[in-house]
Amino acid sequence: MVLLRGMVGSVNFSASTTHALRATAWLAAHGDGDAVLGREMARKLKIPPDYLSKVLATLARSGVLTAVRGAKGGYRLARAPERIKLVEVVTPFEGTRARSGCLLRPDRPCRDSGACSAHRSWGGVNEAYRAFLEKTTVADIRDQA
Repeated sequence: MVLLRGMVGSVNFSASTTHALRATAWLAAHGDGDAVLGREMARKLKIPPDYLSKVLATLARSGVLTAVRGAKGGYRLARAPERIKLVEVVTPFEGTRARSGCLLRPDRPCRDSGACSAHRSWGGVNEAYRAFLEKTTVADIRDQA
């Protein structure tokens, strides 16, 4: 989880994204494929239950989680944690910010043509950020606590 905390702090994810990452990491470590009640997860992660409920519903709509109704209901990962990339968890909350743009003009993509004055320095950081989200899986950040 140390890698996740360092990455979250350095890219300034929204609170919703941070909660989504924490919840999926926790499910990867503790879910065992069984559905877990959102309020149980909220208690374990110390996240307000109503807030986490909205985050979990968004992850279910995006296909990262499966929502199960009934007596044994709750949420579980939709696929094995090794098959869920962090970009899938981040994109529903960050949208285009999940693919970091230009440092000085964030509304534009970072590219060589029409580059800003920070492009040369930022390009490597931007590429590392994108590669991290696209290659790292939920299993890689599994909550060990």
